[in-house]
Amino acid sequence: MLVHNVFFSLQSGLSADQIAAFRTGLESLKRIQHAEAVYIGTPANVPDRPVLEKGYDFCLTVLLRDIAAHDAYQADPLHQEFIGSCKQFWSQVKVYDAA
Repeated sequence: MLVHNVFFSLQSGLSADQIAAFRTGLESLKRIQHAEAVYIGTPANVPDRPVLEKGYDFCLTVLLRDIAAHDAYQADPLHQEFIGSCKQFWSQVKVYDAA
């Protein structure tokens, strides 16, 4: 199993419609057949702690069977379409892959 975690920081000043379009783009990734499961979230409203990172706007977690499925997910046209249509909305992306 490979866990693909992506943390998005969005551009400041986006409209509610632009943020909704970004969220819709994330939701489209659920249709990629190589993904075993896809979870989308925003920072949880939990008490601050020194180790807590809240410096992002959206988190995408994708469970994939193996590295081959990861590579196929990356190349999938739906993933490429998401990048092409939504990269304008983010200012930073961090990826943490764990196996």
